[in-house]
Amino acid sequence: MTEDALFPVELVQPQGSHSGPRLVAPGAVHVPGWLTDEQQRWIVARFGEWTQGPVPLRAATLPGGQQMSVKTVCLGWHWQPYKYTREATDVNGRPVLDFPDWMVRLGKKAVSEAYAPELVQDASLSGLADGYAPDAALVNFYGDGAAMGMHQDKDERSSAPVVSISIGDSCVFRFGNTRTRTKPYEDVQLRSGDLFVFGGPSRFAYHGIPKVHPGTAPSDCGLSHGRINITMRVTGMS
Repeated sequence: MTEDALFPVELVQPQGSHSGPRLVAPGAVHVPGWLTDEQQRWIVARFGEWTQGPVPLRAATLPGGQQMSVKTVCLGWHWQPYKYTREATDVNGRPVLDFPDWMVRLGKKAVSEAYAPELVQDASLSGLADGYAPDAALVNFYGDGAAMGMHQDKDERSSAPVVSISIGDSCVFRFGNTRTRTKPYEDVQLRSGDLFVFGGPSRFAYHGIPKVHPGTAPSDCGLSHGRINITMRVTGMS
């Protein structure tokens, strides 16, 4: 099936089976089972292609010298702590892959459905999908023992929402507040196919992945082990 058929321009109700969206915090919405099995398998195949691209999958090194346990490949813009560049100057200096059109459509669809007026009841959020056009994606792979500490996504020059989709093993997603890495926070179980969108009052909330549950990837998601997480962002850069 083509990408246009899998991720159509029209904002249609997803076909995956799920319990319905849940408002975790103002501007933060969890939609279980948002991607179909077929969509997940197709994205996993694309992930395999991305990792064979000009910039390989790599674990970024933080300014203090600590290497992250999560491995990342980027689309559109290359993220390195703590900036975006067109070339992967911290890896091999090569330009990153373009941000695909189908992912722009998917991101717009995600924001539209997560911020449906009947759920968020906030006109300022419901209108964010109209002009939403992500131009960068951090595609993270969580292997055995990988985790991510509490952090803010604040390297962008835009406050547009972040769209996150999960494929593979389930994980604990810790979603906190905008002031501190500590409590209050809520632990959300993210499973394969789930969508999480955060923007508006929650755009700069601290969040992290304290634990991934090995061996929980569904047999039909296309990923035999580990977890793929795609986070789409609007960089506000040109």
